[in-house]
Amino acid sequence: MVVALEIRTDLSAGELRALARREKDPRAASRMYAIAHALEGKSRAEAARLSGMERQALHDAVVRYNAEGLAGLHDRPKGRRRPVLDAAEGAALKQLVLAGPDLARHGRTEWTLPALADEIAQRWGKSLHPASLSRVLRRLGLSKQKTRPRHPQADAEAQQAFKGGASPRP
Repeated sequence: MVVALEIRTDLSAGELRALARREKDPRAASRMYAIAHALEGKSRAEAARLSGMERQALHDAVVRYNAEGLAGLHDRPKGRRRPVLDAAEGAALKQLVLAGPDLARHGRTEWTLPALADEIAQRWGKSLHPASLSRVLRRLGLSKQKTRPRHPQADAEAQQAFKGGASPRP
């Protein structure tokens, strides 16, 4: 015969219900209600059913409640993926974007997301989809706005002379 798991009794069923009514997290409140039902003498299956959970979920909640108290009834934070680029690579990528591509080496005058993804793959051996790279760039404080395109053979002096009202050089 299986022996029922003991529930700590530092809080009564009524106190648990009062705390559950004030609880902002509905999942933690549901666990508090289920434990309160079990403390009142209801069977574990009935206590779980009344709180809208399975008996195994109630068992897990009781184990965590016994070990950690009320804090154990809250969901634990979810894990996050590690960033694809570490801090040093992110700083180098930001400098690369701000410096712009080299026409002779990269064959372009402005960065595009696919071109940056290719450059990251060549430099650090890490593959990123352009949409993911867009999120990485936003985290680095860069916007999606591109600079105004410039022709690689544009003559800055001729442009300034034209803006000033003088005729361009022959």
